[in-house]
Amino acid sequence: MGDEELNGVIEQLCQSKAEEFHLIGYEHVTGQEIWECVNDGYRKTGQPGLHQIVNDILSLKITKFMNFMTLNAYRGTHF
Repeated sequence: MGDEELNGVIEQLCQSKAEEFHLIGYEHVTGQEIWECVNDGYRKTGQPGLHQIVNDILSLKITKFMNFMTLNAYRGTHF
């Protein structure tokens, strides 16, 4: 799987997760924000295998995502 195809798969997964959050009332969540949250966990260890990335995206809980967004707002690093 090439980088472009891999990025497409990750983008689709993140968009799917954002849509899941929309269903529970978080209408303004984007796929890009989901990816930033998940990718933030890889800063120290580097990017893991595809299976781990998929698991991290699909198992992301709204509480973890909202904590990430809140911390970024305090730091002033919101994208």
